[in-house]
Amino acid sequence: MRAIPLAAALALFVTPLAANATLAVGTKAPNFQTKGALAGKQYDLNLSDKLKKGPVVLYFFPAAFTPGCSLEAQAFAANIQEFKKAGAEVIGMSADGIDKLADFSTKDCASKFTVATATPAVIDGYDVHMPKMANLPAAVQEKMAGVTSRTSYVIAPNGKIIYAHSDMDYKDHMKNTLAAVQQWHASHGK
Repeated sequence: MRAIPLAAALALFVTPLAANATLAVGTKAPNFQTKGALAGKQYDLNLSDKLKKGPVVLYFFPAAFTPGCSLEAQAFAANIQEFKKAGAEVIGMSADGIDKLADFSTKDCASKFTVATATPAVIDGYDVHMPKMANLPAAVQEKMAGVTSRTSYVIAPNGKIIYAHSDMDYKDHMKNTLAAVQQWHASHGK
């Protein structure tokens, strides 16, 4: 039997799947430290440090350079000034290695926002495991075991989740998180 590459397996999501984000609004977001990349430059990223500056949009995506993930990153990049106006920082996260994400940060993210490695502890903490698909072969499901679902959170500076959205269709993640940070800014902004 021929092995199916992860990118091809992710492309099998012909019908977008919806899933519920398991961290509810009002929940304290787990802090973490990991490797991030912005404009191709790698650095140590700590969530609590980012929250000192304002709200954080933490969006998880399955894999860099796959069609939906590329389009989602491009949408965030095209609208990054609106996020900044609302005082928010965008951080994309996947289980990809930091070298691949550094490349992704310059290409699909247009050097406009950070992407970072979602470690197994981060994936567990945010409960963003890719759901199992009954229609995929066991070998493909095994490869996808460490892959994240497409889930977006908006985290207020106090560390509380103020918005959560989980859906394998990338199309609403950017606009919904932008609306959430704009709403937060309208009531808390400076």
